[in-house]
Amino acid sequence: MSSVEPNIYDPQQVEAAAQKFWEAEKAFEVNETSDKPKYYCLSMLPYPSGALHMGHVRNYTIGDVISRYKRMTGFNVLQPMGWDAFGLPAENAAIKNKTAPAKWTYANIAHMRGQFKAMGYAIDWSREFATCTPEYYVHEQRMFTRLMRKGLAYRRNSVVNWDPVDNTVLANEQVIDGRGWRSGALVEKREIPQWFLRITDYAQELLDGLDELPGWPDSVKTMQRNWIGRSEGLEIQFDVRDLDGAALDPLRVFTTRPDTVMGVSFVSIAGEHPLAVHAAKNNPQLAALLAELKQGGVSEAELETQEKRGMDTGLRAIHPVSGEQVPIWVANFVLMGYGTGAVMAVPGHDQRDFEFATKYALPKKQVIALKSPKNDDERNYDDTRWQDWYGDKSRETELVNSAEFDGLDFQGAFEALAERFERKAQGQRRVNYRLRDWGVSRQRYWGCPIPVIYCDKCGAVPVPEDQLPVILPEDVTLNGTGSPIKADLEWRKTTCPDCGGAAERETDTFDTFMESSWYYARYTSPGAREAVDKRGNYWLPVDQYIGGIEHAILHLMYFRFFHKLLRDARMVDSNEPAQNLLCQGMVIAETFYRQNSDGSKDWFNPADVDTVRDERGRIIGATLRTDGQPVVIGGTEKMSKSKNNGVDPQTMVAKYGADTVRLFSMFAAPPEQSLEWNEAGVDGMARFLRRLWAMVHKHVADGVAPALDTAALSAEQKAMRRKTHETIGKVSDDYGRRHSFNTAIAAVMELLNALAKFDDASVQGRAVRQEALQAAVLLLNPITPHACHGMWQLLGHAETLLEDQPFPQVDAAALVKDSLTLAVQVNGKLRGTIDVAADTSREQIEVLAKEEPNTAKFLDGLTIRKVIIVPGKIVNIVAA
Repeated sequence: MSSVEPNIYDPQQVEAAAQKFWEAEKAFEVNETSDKPKYYCLSMLPYPSGALHMGHVRNYTIGDVISRYKRMTGFNVLQPMGWDAFGLPAENAAIKNKTAPAKWTYANIAHMRGQFKAMGYAIDWSREFATCTPEYYVHEQRMFTRLMRKGLAYRRNSVVNWDPVDNTVLANEQVIDGRGWRSGALVEKREIPQWFLRITDYAQELLDGLDELPGWPDSVKTMQRNWIGRSEGLEIQFDVRDLDGAALDPLRVFTTRPDTVMGVSFVSIAGEHPLAVHAAKNNPQLAALLAELKQGGVSEAELETQEKRGMDTGLRAIHPVSGEQVPIWVANFVLMGYGTGAVMAVPGHDQRDFEFATKYALPKKQVIALKSPKNDDERNYDDTRWQDWYGDKSRETELVNSAEFDGLDFQGAFEALAERFERKAQGQRRVNYRLRDWGVSRQRYWGCPIPVIYCDKCGAVPVPEDQLPVILPEDVTLNGTGSPIKADLEWRKTTCPDCGGAAERETDTFDTFMESSWYYARYTSPGAREAVDKRGNYWLPVDQYIGGIEHAILHLMYFRFFHKLLRDARMVDSNEPAQNLLCQGMVIAETFYRQNSDGSKDWFNPADVDTVRDERGRIIGATLRTDGQPVVIGGTEKMSKSKNNGVDPQTMVAKYGADTVRLFSMFAAPPEQSLEWNEAGVDGMARFLRRLWAMVHKHVADGVAPALDTAALSAEQKAMRRKTHETIGKVSDDYGRRHSFNTAIAAVMELLNALAKFDDASVQGRAVRQEALQAAVLLLNPITPHACHGMWQLLGHAETLLEDQPFPQVDAAALVKDSLTLAVQVNGKLRGTIDVAADTSREQIEVLAKEEPNTAKFLDGLTIRKVIIVPGKIVNIVAA
């Protein structure tokens, strides 16, 4: 601190001094030899885009506050950092900037590492890795080859979104209005070979495991349950006849409502279904439709919202109960990748089937009726109101128009039909899952090479472990189409490990969710020969995981799945990867724009706009600073480049200091809620830190404080000390149990307000002030560690690591009150207050309450009926 003027809070100097000390001391490097209980705090690893954004700042500050607090309360805390470094954005940036993805990625990592360190996060940088390095992805490749040998990794054809310009598969989220998000080309449905992991083998365990995660938000667990989508039903076989009556391969459909089977008036199949392809051979119109259906995406959301389209194939399915022939239609809302690619259509009792049947004038038949109709309106079936007979779970229903099954309720019909179909080998009970196997192939360059060799003789062969890693060449040139390794014949050429013959490498790379599904485990075992060694069982499971709720399904599902793969490989002992999950809210900011004549909008950064606010702080006017002309107020939105409402953390740190930015990001809203950016609020946090620093300096400048003698305190001194320990109790609960950091900060602010009014320069008064200021510094340290590091030294302590100082403990004796202030009410209305000793008897309290001057005035002429005393709070005199 010798370079810092102690009476002036200079965040740049204070933060540089603290960071230099932490680095010299290797303050946050940890190992497994500690005798303290472990605590693993992990925030989702960032993508190295090149710059931190405010969402990063909030996410990692939350994790840092928890980490520092847990260390101060006696834990051996691990908080690591790495980089989710593969992915398509790097390829696009490389094309735009005419550089290699590797060079762009490593430069971004170096820059962002500096930004992280400038924020003062208590990270064990000795465990850092980037997922794009062979040292990392070799373990992923090794795991995949082992899964291949166990049958948990396999290759099959799959219908995908194909961008014909970028020559790559697109995720559903990358298809916008039927076009590729980058190229703008019309997306095609294409069937190509893809590698999959059998996550469906773990579907029930993934579902059951959610009950073992009480520390996860219910909303996340609900989303995962719905995504897994366990359903019990029947798989029913429909025999099929060709146009000439010849038998074809039967159709199998899965339904959770077999009780509606007698309402089937047609069967829907996907355009890729073998029966559709067969029927189209001699039907040009159908062939044309199948070609059209290959356009557009394959997401369920798109299927639900698009216009229903289809065509009769001419094929007929034989109803498994009635024996009647029902038409088989191609429908654009059925996909081969979901279920069996065929659906039994019950338009009388299903909205999607109803819309399709209405459009194509197909029959609708009622087979469900209300058991006890209240009137003719409920008794008389109307096919436009099918929900009344099917969707109302509160009303009892029964089968009608269903032959021998008439009168049965759902469960009775289910059992009767299951027995019939199983006896006749026409179907069976089945548990089905919405969850599908995880497709891990990507037709892109910047990813981990899939370790497979293709041999004409031996087929797909896993690369032997002693030949791993299969290294991705980094010195490449991208032109925007295709993958460099597909074009690199020398890289592709190899020999078959089984027969020694000529062979080729797989040129697809892994989905980047692969890298982020097991990274948490690698942090525990840096340098290990396997993905995880025995150190993993020391640290795992993660005690606190932090990240956005947008990852609730894909990442967090794969994260849980991969942990079970590691467990089954005997690398870890636990069943779940993280005990507690905190999903932080978004950072939002005001948006401003002007409408162009063509309907487009020009968005302006809030930093370039002057605003006028009403008395409640709401923006009621805005002008662009450069020309003084009005702009449209667009409301608050998530910070994004598209709306130009992002705030550069580096600019804020340069202006206010990292601690102020950290303080605002924790004070402006609870972690789970959205945080609205407000620079006036940031400035307020800067004033608060300057005020605290000045109070510490003034106290120190007045001389060394004496030891505290609790037996010699006056009433005012006891009251100040009581406030200090009430604050300690409040902040401890807010940090530890509630994760309510905004209320913790508010409590420290209240303590400082009380301290500012405590005008006592006596010996014990200064001792009480010393205790309060030391408590404030220790309490704020998890949030503002640089400033607290400096203030701790000002308060007379050697340069030490605050995280190794015990978190303040409540002195129960300090909370005991010598006197009490009681509210006095007459018939429930406040009329006055009285101050009494803590040990004053009930009788004395009644007398003092009645004699209180204002209360006595309101009692004049009344008869007291009774006196109710709430100990330590209220005296209520009931009188008439």
